[in-house]
Amino acid sequence: MKLSLKDPQTGGDLLLIKGEQEFDRFFHGRDRNNKYFTIIWNFGDEQLVTIDGEQTSFLPQTVLPLMFSQSFQFDNAVDMVAWQFNREFYCIVDHDKEVSCVGFLFGLGDNLFIKLDKQDQQKLQLLLDVFIEEFNTPDHIRHDMLLMLLKRLIINITKLARSKYMPEEKIPEDKFHIVRQFNLLVEGHYRSEHSVSYYAQRLNKSPKTLSNLFAIYNQKTPVQIIQERIVMEAKRLLSYTSQSVKEVSYELGFEDAAYFSNFFKKHTSLSPVDYRNNKQVLQVGK
Repeated sequence: MKLSLKDPQTGGDLLLIKGEQEFDRFFHGRDRNNKYFTIIWNFGDEQLVTIDGEQTSFLPQTVLPLMFSQSFQFDNAVDMVAWQFNREFYCIVDHDKEVSCVGFLFGLGDNLFIKLDKQDQQKLQLLLDVFIEEFNTPDHIRHDMLLMLLKRLIINITKLARSKYMPEEKIPEDKFHIVRQFNLLVEGHYRSEHSVSYYAQRLNKSPKTLSNLFAIYNQKTPVQIIQERIVMEAKRLLSYTSQSVKEVSYELGFEDAAYFSNFFKKHTSLSPVDYRNNKQVLQVGK
């Protein structure tokens, strides 16, 4: 089942996919022009999911949010339910006060695997049923109804993610907002700005204050987040494009390709060339 709604005025897309074996995404190739945020629910057995070339286990009754720039494929996609939307349909940046997910649910660092208990599963199933009903009701308020349901989905998943990935003690919203804003700034500027001081200045904080704040949240340090975001994009470009190492280094803000190669090897234990060759061998072997 693949249901979709397109807003002809804005170019906004909302898609609901369920039980489709061919469901996958390759951002740096086939799907580059479709910048869809994705929320995926595995309602089947444990299986492997490959995200940006890296395999990991996807447990049953778990939800996984993914950025529009991430590529993914599943061993058994027929057990997936997925909601996809672009910013023309619903811009989570412009409406972050409504959903409070920018820089967290759709943020940086490790992928968020959000386990659902029985009650969570029932709530998500009910929401899914209403989504399907509204997709199949062709009236003049269908767009507004589906937009409202999407907001509810994002809010619910964000609450579940915060309860798992944030400390148990009460988290001041202003401090949580700084963490999200930092992640959002990094996402927008990591190709050109590699220093913590740049982001600290944009947030009117000192680098030390930022480091202390991330320590409270048991997060990686600000410099780790910046560097890992650069490495993540380098891996994508090396895996999915034919750009030379020099071109990749320039795209990621390194004036010296040799310095970029040393930086990449420090974080992955492989040179960019070896990483690309290794990925090609694995793909041929599949």
